Amino acid sequence: MHDIRWIRDNAVAFDAALKRRGLEPQSPSLIALDEKRRAAIVTAEQALARRNAASKEIGEAKKAKDEPRANALMAEVGELKTKLPELEATSRASSEELDRQIAEIPNLPLPAPEVPDGADEHGNVEHHHFGAKKVLGFAPKQHDDLGRDLDDMDFETAAKISGARFVVLKKGLARLERALGQFMLDVHTGEHGYTEVNPPLLVRDEAMFGTTQLPKFEEDQFWAISGEVLNLEPAEIKSRRLGLIPTAEVSLTNLVRESILDEKELPLRFTALTPCFRAEAGAAGRDTRGMIRQHQFNKVELVSITTPETSKDEHERMLSCAEEILRRLGLHYRVMTLCAGDMGFASQKTYDIEVWMPGQGDGGMYREISSCSVCGDFQARRMNARSRGPDGKPRFVHTLNGSGTAVGRALIAVMETYQQQGGSIAVPDVLQPYMGGLKVIEKGN
Repeated sequence: MHDIRWIRDNAVAFDAALKRRGLEPQSPSLIALDEKRRAAIVTAEQALARRNAASKEIGEAKKAKDEPRANALMAEVGELKTKLPELEATSRASSEELDRQIAEIPNLPLPAPEVPDGADEHGNVEHHHFGAKKVLGFAPKQHDDLGRDLDDMDFETAAKISGARFVVLKKGLARLERALGQFMLDVHTGEHGYTEVNPPLLVRDEAMFGTTQLPKFEEDQFWAISGEVLNLEPAEIKSRRLGLIPTAEVSLTNLVRESILDEKELPLRFTALTPCFRAEAGAAGRDTRGMIRQHQFNKVELVSITTPETSKDEHERMLSCAEEILRRLGLHYRVMTLCAGDMGFASQKTYDIEVWMPGQGDGGMYREISSCSVCGDFQARRMNARSRGPDGKPRFVHTLNGSGTAVGRALIAVMETYQQQGGSIAVPDVLQPYMGGLKVIEKGN
């Protein structure tokens, strides 16, 4: 959420930053709307002040037995009482419209070269990479073929139950996915200092607004309603809905909403392993094969709440925490710095970790497995999340979020990287304790 006062004082810089995101200038219309809002507030305040003053003058006129003046003042007060609700409604409507427009404008990217210029994914820049592409010595299979051959991955039955973009995992693969999630949580809580949280999966609109899923991305969410509201009007149903979280970022970041923290407590670091739900309304036709893009998937999320002075360092730390998971799994990956035109709505700067999947495409492909973003105070303003420093004055915190990592995509990467000729899958050393010592997933186990 942007501060209209900052926009007024920095209009040129504001529009220049939005241009890097491929957007037209917004400051002229926002400032004009703010002028209208301010004028409406002044008019309403002046009318209220005059009504109060006139009410006092009525008593003075009656005390002086000046009936004509008293009657005129009473008529003026009556007119102002009638007019005030209209003026206040105009002021309120102007403020709401300004807030609505500002809420739909994305965060400003950090300056280049920290965030490179570019219109889309082709403008992203490789930051570094780990390991090398694994040479299997035979033609690798995609994960869905491996899973079907093992009888452990069933898309057809899932479609009968829930429709497209769902999967049923069984036996060895179900256990392997559970092992991955537990391994990630143990590393992040035991070594990286994150506090594990088991958060709600259903959240109110205010929480979705705080982390910017609303209002712009309403169609990309799944919504839950109770049966008792089915016969109500659509607007009433909408007011009583709950959203299924698309990421635990929503629940974890909103843990500090509407609060003032002591900066001595910061940074706060939270992690959670949760199911995530995405309608993917704008992704029709993309990555429809296998488990790459599902409506329901598991993910380990990392969230940090920091001071403005430490948020950039925290971003680098969060990235290293997510990377450590892939390093211990022995997976080849690269880290990309996203360009201004490819970043998420709330981000100031984003690193994407792309893991190498040998079975994807024609000869292998990099696939995103984690995004680590620093958001500055953009989300904090929407949540009214602040901290109080040594000077005693409250200020907005900075928020960060990242995947540590997407469990389903980690499962795919492990399956394709550790596949063996004949279709079995070797279990990475770090996961074997979570698999009861099992070293190889074969058909039947």
